[in-house]
Order: sequence, then C-alpha cells, then structure tokens
Amino acid sequence: MKLKQPVFPAPADAAARLGVEPVICYPVDTLPPAPMDVYARAAEGMELVGEALAPARDAVTFEVPAGHFFRIVSVNGPQVGDLNLWNAHDLSERFYTGKTRALHGTHLSTGDRMWSGFPFMRPMATITADSLDWYGFDEFGGSVHDVIGTRCDPYTAHLLSGGQYHNCCHSNLSRSLAAQTGQAPQAVEADVHDVLNVFMCTGFTHDTHQYFMKASPVRPGDFLEFFAEIDLLGALSACPGGDCSTEHSSDLAACHPLKVEIYRPVNDALASAGWSSPSASGYDRSHGL
Repeated sequence: MKLKQPVFPAPADAAARLGVEPVICYPVDTLPPAPMDVYARAAEGMELVGEALAPARDAVTFEVPAGHFFRIVSVNGPQVGDLNLWNAHDLSERFYTGKTRALHGTHLSTGDRMWSGFPFMRPMATITADSLDWYGFDEFGGSVHDVIGTRCDPYTAHLLSGGQYHNCCHSNLSRSLAAQTGQAPQAVEADVHDVLNVFMCTGFTHDTHQYFMKASPVRPGDFLEFFAEIDLLGALSACPGGDCSTEHSSDLAACHPLKVEIYRPVNDALASAGWSSPSASGYDRSHGL
C-alpha cells in the first residue's frame, strides 16, 4: 500500500508527471481473435458426456479432450471456485494468470482466453458463455471471474493468524492433484498455480487500491462455459469462503459444491472450419545467444 502521508514532498513538476496519459501495455489488435462463431455452431446440440463434483471445501480433478466444452455450474447455493488448468500430457504447461490478465484484463468473460506459461504461450481454453456477463463492473469497481487473486492458502493463513488450516484452495487443489497423479501432496503442490477465481466478485478499493472481495452474485444454475483448445486436466476447488461475503479460509462460511459438466460436440462445425489445437509459441528460445 502507498503511504497516506508521503515522506518526500512533491516536486515542482508533480502535476505534469501525474498527468501523463497511460499507454496500454499489450494492445490486442493483432491478437488472433477466438473463432466464436465456430464455437457457437459446435455447441449446438452438444452432448453431456461427463460430470465431476467439487464438494464443499474440497476439490476435484477432471479431464476434457481438445475440441470439447466444459461448464462450471453453481448448485445448491452461492459458491465461488478456484480453477487450475494443465496440459493433460505435460503438467509443466499450465495456466498463466499474469499474462492472461495482461492481455484480457483483471476479470474474464466470453471471448477471453486462458493462456499457458512460457515456453508454450498458447490458448488452453476459451470462455464461450458466461451467465453472469450482465454484472459488468459495480460501483465499487468489483466484477466476477478474476485473475487477480492467487488462491487462499495455508501459508498466508498461518502468517496472518497462525494455526493449521487444511481446507483452503491451495491445499484442496494439492490433495486433488495428488490423488490424480498418485503422488504425495508435497510432491505436486508446486504444480498448483494461480487460479481463475470463478464466480468470485473482486476488485481494488478506490482509496487504498487493496484487493477486496464481496458477496458473489452467483446463484444455482449460473455457469461459466469453456472450449478446450488442448487436452486439459483441470482441478476445481469449492472455496471455503463460500460466496466470499465474509471470510477466507475458515469453516464458518456457508459452502456449497460446484459441478463440472463436460460436453462433446455432435456436429461437424469444428472439422468444417478446419479447427485444430493451437501450436506452442513460435519463438525460437535462443534468447539472443
């Protein structure tokens, strides 16, 4: 946080420095757009082929083949979820929130893509439908589906309040990935990464610009839908904060499960459009040497 009372006085040209116009770091005019019309046709009549349930205060893993759709669905009551994505064949390729945020902004919605980290740097999934897209940004600067927060975790919880709490999202995701891979949680927790906070309503305060959360507007039946650009392994934690209206990392909040639905297209829209999984980045990795 910036100091409320600066130590150093403003220079004579402070107003001029403060008034400099901002420049967008990554103009996306040349970013190839997602073929949303193709995805819309592919989704027509799609067939439900699998489901997974993240229990309240726990997580579940699931696999989605490339060219399929999946939805995260609110069931029973308002609940936010923390989503991790990996290449199903190579856990070193994982969702990169920082670059996704730099390209698409702090909160994601329809048409935005979830990018993998270096050296792959390709779309892993594209958001194709968002039943909360009506929310936009509220008067506090809050919105849903952020790529700002990291995930609630036992290390920060211990730092701030002491104790040993094991049902925060980092631990939930670690246990779930451990069960999927047959390894110990300690062996896989480095593969657990910063998340898409599905349904979570967050922003930065206007005065101190601190990260805040507020009660999620999600209700049973709401969903966020994705198109799998590559073969995916996902993990979803039903956050112990529930709708994140009061607390993080506790057993006090009312919590509910979240459902994952996996859909297979039944038409030839993808084939007709010549769709294929995107290749990894074409950068030669020489780094100037």
